Amino acid sequence: MFVPKSVTTLRSYTRSQFRSDAAAGVIVGVVALPLAIAFAIASGVTPDRGLYTAIIAGFLISALGGSRVQIGGPTGAFVVIVYGIVQKYGVDGLIVATIMAGVILVILGVAKLGSSIKFIPHPVVVGFTSGIAVIIFSSQVKDFLGLRMGDLPVDFIPKWRAIASHLDSANAQALAVGVVALLIMILWPRVSHRIPSPFVALVATTLAVRLFHIPVETIATKFGAISSTFPHLIVPHVSLEQVTALVAPAFTIALLAAVESLLSAVVADGMIGGRHRSNMELIAQGVANIVTPMFGGMPATGAIARTATNVKNGGRTPVAGMVHALTLLLITLFFGKLAGLIPLATLAAILVVVSYHMSEWRTFRSELTAPKSDVIVLLTTFSLTVLVDLTVAIGVGMVLAAFLFMKRMAEVTNVSIVTRELSDGPDEDDEADPNSVRRRDIPPGVEVFEISGPFFFGAAEQFKDTLGQVAKKPKVLIIRMRDVPAIDSTGLHALHELARSCKHDKTLLLLADVHAQPMFALVRSDMLAELGEENLFGNLDSALDRAREHLSLPSVPHPPGAIPTVARETPSEKPKIA
Repeated sequence: MFVPKSVTTLRSYTRSQFRSDAAAGVIVGVVALPLAIAFAIASGVTPDRGLYTAIIAGFLISALGGSRVQIGGPTGAFVVIVYGIVQKYGVDGLIVATIMAGVILVILGVAKLGSSIKFIPHPVVVGFTSGIAVIIFSSQVKDFLGLRMGDLPVDFIPKWRAIASHLDSANAQALAVGVVALLIMILWPRVSHRIPSPFVALVATTLAVRLFHIPVETIATKFGAISSTFPHLIVPHVSLEQVTALVAPAFTIALLAAVESLLSAVVADGMIGGRHRSNMELIAQGVANIVTPMFGGMPATGAIARTATNVKNGGRTPVAGMVHALTLLLITLFFGKLAGLIPLATLAAILVVVSYHMSEWRTFRSELTAPKSDVIVLLTTFSLTVLVDLTVAIGVGMVLAAFLFMKRMAEVTNVSIVTRELSDGPDEDDEADPNSVRRRDIPPGVEVFEISGPFFFGAAEQFKDTLGQVAKKPKVLIIRMRDVPAIDSTGLHALHELARSCKHDKTLLLLADVHAQPMFALVRSDMLAELGEENLFGNLDSALDRAREHLSLPSVPHPPGAIPTVARETPSEKPKIA
């Protein structure tokens, strides 16, 4: 579980596989170059920080990760949260938040919570992913059009107001460079898939700007030359107040890294027919996000597009990811100064394409036909991501999804007064069921309630409301639980209150047809002592016999073919302690 895939795959490594991995790694390194620079600039930091992240985090994620083909580095998902942290807390705040996120990721991996990440609701993931895409697109309009204006406002609506008020300052040459880069990225795949289209667009437009002296803003004119040396160790200045303030952003970074990296690993598994180790992948992501910011980097995670490029070009082991990092290192050391010639309009065009693919607009559109509750979660998460803050969006989206889940659990759990329904006449399904209450003689003064579905907190109120419908207190109250596979503490509390109420009303409370998990939960709590072990039964017939004994009534023969519930427990109802 905690062995990196690099250790596993290198045990039977061959020379031919190295050639394939090396070729794929070089290609992915070329693809990652413009993306690393573009994501850094869009995040509000200098372009060299994107390169450092792709190099250091990319190497560590491949060397220590639980996926054979995962490619790590800066991604579009972090643009929004990183930009917000830098604007509010500065670069030192970003370094601290990223290290904190790395620690959280390591803890998640060591605690073996990798498989739990998949339980994040799909509408929440689609909502914040599409929202991030909209924000990335909005942040690139200025450079794509070459607008002559200061820094864009952080908030979405003021940002578009500022853009609209400066449209008359658009630079036609910058727009032309951006459009050409965009067309190359759209059309080049028809010519070749071996050479990545973003790299072709970057080289072509940079050469054109340089040769024809086109007056557009470049990386060098905006940020200065990119350093051709390896970064030094950075020790951030941090206070307790700053750490406290960065807890929420750190958790957001950790959640985004976990979700995107594991999603990328799952996609890669489908492409190569493999199986990743989710907990080891989280640990690798954590280590990468602890080490990378100490050398000037930003948050990193698994990148789906670069991972897919790796697989399509023959990469099958973590060696490809390590070669990708070394390729970027060599480019930075020997050609870093040339990167300063790249036009900002070209990088903007690259991010426009990234935001288009990231938006998943087809998935977003199909989600709008889902149940209304899912649509509410989707639109809420999307709107909050765009208009408020990504941290708030994820938090509210998760809480809203949890409440809707509770509502659904309450809807699928039914609490019925069985003895009142006997007067409705025969039911074909009940007559065919040997365990049906209709086939039993229910003595006067006995009420039978049946709970169908998980008895969780969402169903507790329904249980109390149904019990309240009994005007006259019965002498014996039987709660039948043959269709209750699980119970939680709120359900146990509801039974506790019922037991106390029955004791006050001098009503005998009996539980029948109790499954394994509810039984263990009752034993672990003090409910069993309050109820009395003699009042807990594996089937309804035994409970009715106990009721007749309590009422001093003669016993009656059991219906033929009755099957005790405990004897027919299914494999899906394995004991789980509540």
